[in-house]
Order: sequence, then C-alpha cells, then structure tokens
Amino acid sequence: MPEVKFGLKSEPSMQFNKSKDLIAIRTFSKKPLTRSPVANPVSRELSKNIPVLTFPEAGVEVYRVPEKGLELLEGLKAEVRALPDVRFAGGVFVDAQSGEPIVYTENLFIKFVDAKPEEDCIAVIVSAELKMKEKLTYAQNTFFVGAPEGSGEKVFDIALSLLEREDVEYCHPEIIRRRSRRAIALQQWHLKTVELNGRTITASANVEKAHAITQGAGITIAVIDDGIDIDHLEFRSEGKIVSPRDVTKNSSDPRPKDTNPRYPDDHGTACAGVACADGKFGASGVAPLAKLMPIREASGLGSKQESDAFRWAADNGADIISCSWGPQDGDWWDPTDPFHQQVAPLPVNMKLAIDYAVKKGRGGKGCVILFAAGNGNESVDNDGYASYEKVIAVAACNDTGKRSVYSDFGKAVWCSFPSGDFDDLPLHPKPLTPGIWTTDRSGSRGYNAGAEEAGDAAGNFTNSFSGTSSACPGAAGIAALILSVNPALNWREVKDILKGSCDQIDPEGGNYVNDKSELYGYGRLNAETAVNLARPNPAALNRSLPIGPPLDLRKTG
Repeated sequence: MPEVKFGLKSEPSMQFNKSKDLIAIRTFSKKPLTRSPVANPVSRELSKNIPVLTFPEAGVEVYRVPEKGLELLEGLKAEVRALPDVRFAGGVFVDAQSGEPIVYTENLFIKFVDAKPEEDCIAVIVSAELKMKEKLTYAQNTFFVGAPEGSGEKVFDIALSLLEREDVEYCHPEIIRRRSRRAIALQQWHLKTVELNGRTITASANVEKAHAITQGAGITIAVIDDGIDIDHLEFRSEGKIVSPRDVTKNSSDPRPKDTNPRYPDDHGTACAGVACADGKFGASGVAPLAKLMPIREASGLGSKQESDAFRWAADNGADIISCSWGPQDGDWWDPTDPFHQQVAPLPVNMKLAIDYAVKKGRGGKGCVILFAAGNGNESVDNDGYASYEKVIAVAACNDTGKRSVYSDFGKAVWCSFPSGDFDDLPLHPKPLTPGIWTTDRSGSRGYNAGAEEAGDAAGNFTNSFSGTSSACPGAAGIAALILSVNPALNWREVKDILKGSCDQIDPEGGNYVNDKSELYGYGRLNAETAVNLARPNPAALNRSLPIGPPLDLRKTG
C-alpha cells in the first residue's frame, strides 16, 4: 500500500489502495485509444468498459471494468501494453478513505530547507538519478523533477527516501485527482429549478444564480448541533473546518458520539451540509465555499454548555450561527398534544450568550444568529429561543411553494426556506419529493444506511432531510452569501436584507398583512436577490436599506 506525505515528514501520511476494477492507460500521442479512426479488437474491448477519468493533458484515461469482465482484466492490460502508442497500462490506486481514484506520474515535487545552497540542492537531485524538469519560483529551493522512465510505483519509495534527508522539507510524487467544480446535485431542488420524476420543480431559493456572484468565500458558519461528521467527503477541502469544538465533552472533537442509543447524533451532519457542503462529491451547500465551525452540543436545553457554544463561536471568528434545535415540539398532527401550549422562556444564560455574540462577534458587527422555527405546527411565539428579537426564526416551505405541514407559525417568523414535507390528507397533499438532499454521516450510520432509494449506495447522502431543521441552515447559507459580498454589514443589516430578499409565496394561504405572513414571515428567501441587495452599491442599498442608524427591529416585526 503506497503512502504519500503531502506535508512535513512528521505529519500523517495518506494511504492508497490498489483498485480491483480500474485500469489506467497512458499514450505517447495523448490521444484516447477508443477514438482511433479505425477500430481494433483492443479498442473495441475498451469501449465495453466504463470511462471514469480522463486527463487529456497527460494522455491518461481511467476505465472501470464491469464485474463480469474482471477475470479478463490482466489479459486486457497485456493486450493494451502491446499497442505501439501505449506508454503505460496498469492498475489504479484509490484514496484509502474516499475511494476516489488517483493517477500518479513519475514526477516529484521536492523542497529543500531554505538554508541549503541551490547548487547543493541540484547535486542531491542528480545523485538520486532524477532529471531536473523545472525550478519552481513560488517557494525557495523547490523543484519539479522526473524519476527514470519506467520507475512506476517506485516513485512513492523514492519520495519517502528523499524525505528522510534532514535537508529535505517536502517531497511527494505528482498525484493527479479529478478536478471537480462545486456542483448542485440533480436532486437539490431547493437550490435550483430541476426536473425530477417527470416534474419540473420551481420552488427553490434561487441559489444557483447567486452562485454566479458568490459562493460564500471568506465567511464562517458555526453549526451548533448534536455532532458533525467532519471526516465526510464534503467537508474535507483545505481549510474547511475551523475551530471545532465539543462543548459537552469539553474537547476539540465535534464528531458524533451516539451517547444515547435511541437518538443517534445524525442531525448535525445533515444541517451542516445544507449550509455549506463543498459540493464536490454529491451535495452542495447554499454557501459551498464558506468555512464550517462544527460545535457539538448534546447537553440539556438551558445548560451552561449551551451558552458556552455561543461564546466559543463568537470568540473564534464565526460570522453566522445556525441552530436547528429548541424546546420540545408538540406532535404536528395532534392538536390536543399538551406541548402545543407550552411556553418555553429563554434562560438568562442563553439570553446573555446571544447578546454577547451579537455585540462582540465579528469585531463588534455582531454574529448573525438563526434558529429553526420549530416542527410542531404551533406558535413559535411560545418558543423563547426562536422568538428572541436578536435572532432570525426560519420557517419551512415545501416543493410546491406552500407551507410544510409541520412548520411553526407566528409573529416571530422572519422568513422561510425550502424543506421537506408530509401529507395530511385530504387537506394537505403529498409532497413531490422525499425531502432535501444533503450530507449524511459517512457509511451505514445516519439516516441512510446505504440504499439508493434513501440517497446513495455508499450511505454518504440522504434524500429526505426535512423540518425547519433543514430550513434554518439553508437561510444561514444565504446569510453567508450576503456577508461574502459585503462583510461590512452588521447583523441587523443582514436581517433586513433577508427581509427584502423574500418572495411572497402562497399569496392566498399566506394571509400577508403589511407584507408579512405568520406562516412564511416576509416570504421565501431568494438568494440571488439577497446577494444583489447586499452588494456595496449605494444605489442598490438606497432602494433596500434605511439611511441612518441601524433599524430597531423590534418595531418592524
């Protein structure tokens, strides 16, 4: 099993496994074998396999051999090697964690310590029988070199051997991976208009168009929840995770702990994905370039740990705090449930912690704090958390642009964001989709144990996340897009931009009074509108924001 150290010799290695069903082919001409003007038996055989990757600049193609053809794989490699244009035909390594195929070349990057004279660096390269290809100018004593033709897998050992030298700071083979744009998956109807099951779904928050302007770079979203799978494929980009914390265990490990077998820690990973998943492997967040501050908080409502989470977020650079939790909801389908009448006040420690975050966070501009309105089909105004004037309460609307049947309502609802729904026949029809497609705990743990009908066969994504739990991080993602284009805004101005960016949906059922509905707040968020309103353009701001001191939002609803 080859290993590569992309960092210092003291840092952990990356491990690669040999794939059992992939074949890599490299040609001298850099032309694909399957596109030859005249077909031959080998190219015909290759065309039966599944193309996985292509790197035209290197003349490399990677194919996956179907299971029924695996017994013939070694023979196929031998036939391909015999072709005159073929430079290499052999196996493929995959990342031991993600399973992502990688292609290596016989080239290496090597950086010597800065104090070593350049001529001595070159002497080491020559003595190692490496060919100097280029002196790199972006760092001192850094070179791109080639191993002898035909070295193959030995290039991994060459790199590790060089790295053992005291005068070598970094050394690794040239590893080529798939370049992936942050893409919105087909199933993510909440982000763009999609075609699913023969239907056109147009109930999105118009996020795709906002992505042409910004994807949230430079902004940090703190997700406070029951635990977040920070090892997930969609949270692994460089610098994605910042200041992780478990305030319940008082540690820096926010991963799910599953301390209560009845309620595993599945929720936070899905919430974080809705807000800011990278979108490289199957699920994009609303703000895919935003950083994620994962904070595990599994203590009781009103606990000290709960307020500690807000202090941690504010002190460690969070711009936005997303909270998809709160007091116990009543059963949405049972109007007699006593929890519907429960009034849950905001504990003083939480009030002070929220006040601290909006006063001290972001260098005094204040963290933008969002809470899920609740899933009890009851008044959010009884919930001291979501109805507090310094937070933004987010309701849920469905894939037809109507209220999700469970979503809480009331004067405190500020806006709504698309989420899943359930039927409550005959009054409330069945939704068009299973729910929101987002990240799930990797593998068999989580909402999807590994079934295509529940998301994907690997179990890394779920297609049925729902509730105002999903709506809240969606709105948090839009807040990140706003601050990305105008980080000078304070928290009140962001809240007002969210208000101005809402589309009034369900005009008949919404019962809007003075442009506000108790079901949807000011309406369904429109990310493109929000970003355009936030741009530091005086003309645009004059149309959307008040001139003068920050608004007293207690007077605006």
